[in-house]
Amino acid sequence: MDIILIAATTVDGYIARNNFEVTDWSQDLSLFKKQTMGFPIIMGSHTFKTLPKELHGRKPIIVHRNDDPKKIIENIRSSKCFVIGGGIVNSRFVDFLTHIYVTPHPHIFGKGVSLFSNQIGELKLKFIKIVEHDIANGIIQYQYEIIR
Repeated sequence: MDIILIAATTVDGYIARNNFEVTDWSQDLSLFKKQTMGFPIIMGSHTFKTLPKELHGRKPIIVHRNDDPKKIIENIRSSKCFVIGGGIVNSRFVDFLTHIYVTPHPHIFGKGVSLFSNQIGELKLKFIKIVEHDIANGIIQYQYEIIR
């Protein structure tokens, strides 16, 4: 199964200013919807609370502090699933990720919630492709495979 971290970030690598902020990443929302439609999406409870509405057509899996990422992954019956944050959840699932799709937006926060909130060590990535979503506004997704 492909386990894909998908994230919108600032140019300086932040996914939000703080844990409870509703960040407007609407510039790539249609791309996110197209890529995740029909697949399970794993997220933390803070991320779930910041969603403006239900993510129709996807099965949300809400992860809590005491949940075991390996057990969650073992119970998913799909060809792929997406990890959508926040930073702590991304860090907890890093050992299981097969791919990272990151879409930097033309913002700089200077500080905030990092893509990975905890120390994760070094990851080797193999570039797969660029998806030009909204080129006029600089919205380009970079897709990588994680080399284990």
